[in-house]
Amino acid sequence: MKAVDLHHGSSSEIGHVRKVNEDAFLVAPPLFVVADGMGGHSGGDVASRIVVEEFARLSEEGYDPRGGAEAVVATLTRCQVRIRDYTSAQAGTGHRIHAGTTVVVALLVEDENGPKWLLANLGDSRIYRLVDNELDQVSVDHSVVQELIDAGEITPEQAAEHPERHVITRALGAALDSLEPDFFLLPLAAAERILLCSDGVTGMISDATVARILKQNDDPRDAADGLVQAALMAGGRDNATAVVVDVVGLVTDESFDFVRQRESLETKLGALP
Repeated sequence: MKAVDLHHGSSSEIGHVRKVNEDAFLVAPPLFVVADGMGGHSGGDVASRIVVEEFARLSEEGYDPRGGAEAVVATLTRCQVRIRDYTSAQAGTGHRIHAGTTVVVALLVEDENGPKWLLANLGDSRIYRLVDNELDQVSVDHSVVQELIDAGEITPEQAAEHPERHVITRALGAALDSLEPDFFLLPLAAAERILLCSDGVTGMISDATVARILKQNDDPRDAADGLVQAALMAGGRDNATAVVVDVVGLVTDESFDFVRQRESLETKLGALP
């Protein structure tokens, strides 16, 4: 696959209410993941960590850039098996553990027209894109309130206060016979900046605030931190995690490697002397 110059930033905070951070994220260019665990300590945090471990394995082993969707499904399946095995093992010890997690994934793939973003989601963590200075929500929440919105029974504003706003219809670890992630394929030019985040961000701040912070901060590290800090200032009722990725351009140097690119980026951003 042609190398793509990516700049990225990430931030995650426990918030003001939770006792443990059940969110987990992976930054392994050209693969990025955010998982929002459900089930409390030794439940949600374990489930989200399993997701990060399995996608880190995918990153290390590599994947066919023309078979990205298959690689994602295979990885999610391994996650599902591990989460279920963990839940069963805990039940055998007398502990009732309900381990589950939402997942959003962004990875680069390639077809005959060149590199593209392949985006995937399960649950109500979200993927946004910023293009031509406009924010667009790419993913569609797998939730009861989203189904009510789609049916025209409630408005998005009513969904924010609905008593079932936290009820998820698809997620890892749930009692499902098969995995059904949604996939989205976007040309790089159609997604100059990508945001992956847990609902601890979008549940606390509006899309207008998300857009403002993404536009005001050129450095993706500042953008990710700004989003999480805004969620904390708005109440921080949940764990909040954001990963921001910018497409800088295609790399023409055939000897390019991601280690050298990362070191160069860190030097430019002041992380290295």
